[in-house]
Amino acid sequence: MRLNAFLARAGITSRRKADELIKAGRVTVNGKNGQLNSNVDQNDQVALDGKAVGAQKLRYILINKPTGTVTTLKDPHGRKKIIDLVNISERVVPVGRLDWDTTGALLLTNDGELANQLMHPSFKVNKTYTATVQGELTEDKLNKLRRGVMLDDGPSAPAQVRALTSSKIEIIIHEGRNHLVKRMLGTVDLKVTALHRSIYEELDLTELRPGQWRDLTKKEILQLRMVK
Repeated sequence: MRLNAFLARAGITSRRKADELIKAGRVTVNGKNGQLNSNVDQNDQVALDGKAVGAQKLRYILINKPTGTVTTLKDPHGRKKIIDLVNISERVVPVGRLDWDTTGALLLTNDGELANQLMHPSFKVNKTYTATVQGELTEDKLNKLRRGVMLDDGPSAPAQVRALTSSKIEIIIHEGRNHLVKRMLGTVDLKVTALHRSIYEELDLTELRPGQWRDLTKKEILQLRMVK
């Protein structure tokens, strides 16, 4: 395992900031200064500023994000962070983001390799949303969304879309661009007033009320690793 990944898994900091610690000479491996290309295993002795560092247990958590929480690890405005709702010793981070006012399924983990895989554009992770909208919900608009719409940062991929009621729509996407669902619906004159992510890949929120979380099963973790 790369030294920066080891430090991140230990809950010290992110990989990027771990690189800064390594370059500053604050990290040692078996008593010698660590390098950016250093690899470590379970038998190596890693220390930060002279204090021993140990790897964390890998955790995979599904949380039902409530409204009014941010998915960033720090917030200059002092808003409640999603990470504050998960009281565990391991340092986990969100896989992707949900807007402050968006609710629903969010994955948290300290498995950086899997997190990077799930967020990479080449991997198609299906995310199912229910949007409450203002505006006339017509079949023509649904068909446009199914084909993909033009956005300011390029065309969206085709989406799976169906109307649930005259003011609610279900949309399944696999891209990870910022505010994507809201922007897509905006192109067909539908204003989103509430947005909820009900399913992340195969993970749904059964028995999880807003703010509640659970660890994934071994089967669910394996299914995520198999996402292509």
